[in-house]
Parts: sequence; structure tokens; C-alpha cells
Amino acid sequence: MVSDPIADMLTRIRNGMKAKFPKVDVPASKLKTEIARILKDEGYILNYKIVDEGNHKAIRVYLKYTAANQPVISIIERVSRPGCRVYVGSDEIPKVLGGLGINILTTPKGLLTGKAARKEGVGGEILCQVY
Repeated sequence: MVSDPIADMLTRIRNGMKAKFPKVDVPASKLKTEIARILKDEGYILNYKIVDEGNHKAIRVYLKYTAANQPVISIIERVSRPGCRVYVGSDEIPKVLGGLGINILTTPKGLLTGKAARKEGVGGEILCQVY
């Protein structure tokens, strides 16, 4: 039993990138599927799909590398943890790396990037930062 499934997902992606794996498998949930969707939409991963492995489902995340075989994601880190939640208002959402990276937030309108949350005028819990 993992106490923080989102941190587990981010760690699997981070370790897969360091080992130059083409794909990693993550136990599936709706929240992790939405995180994978945002990472794909923002261009940080190639693709993802839900695979059925016997009695449980997994998200297969296809990692993305540059032409020089360097990972597209240099840093992917958890911000809000189960022991220390980080909530921000719509006007307090920080820019990641001067706008070059993204942060993913849970908001009343679902999972959004920091830029989309600012545009919608909603705040929420900052799950992670990617750049």
C-alpha cells in the first residue's frame, strides 16, 4: 500500500526517464489518468493508455525524449503532500520557471494547469510542478 499514489506515479516517471525507458506502467486511477492527460496535452510525454493487467488496470505512460536522447522532463516534483497540503487562490498561483514549466492543480473545475486555472479564475491545491 502506497501512502501517496501521486508521488509514486511521479517517481515512476522520473526513474523511467533516468533509465531511458520507452514506457512505464503506473497503477490506474481517475486522478492519475487526468495527470497523464495534462502531461500529454502539454507535450511532456508522447502518449498514455489504460491497459488491463489481469485483475487491475494500469496506465502505460510513453516517455518522450529529444533528438539527442535527453528526457523532455528535467524536473517533475510533488508540491502538496499528504502531510503538508499547499492551497493557493487564483491570484496566488506561482509561475514555474518563469512560465517555461507547468504546475498541475486540483480545482473545483477539475484538474487544470496553473495557466488554465489563472484564466478560469479558480484556485486549488498544487499537486506537482513539471519543467
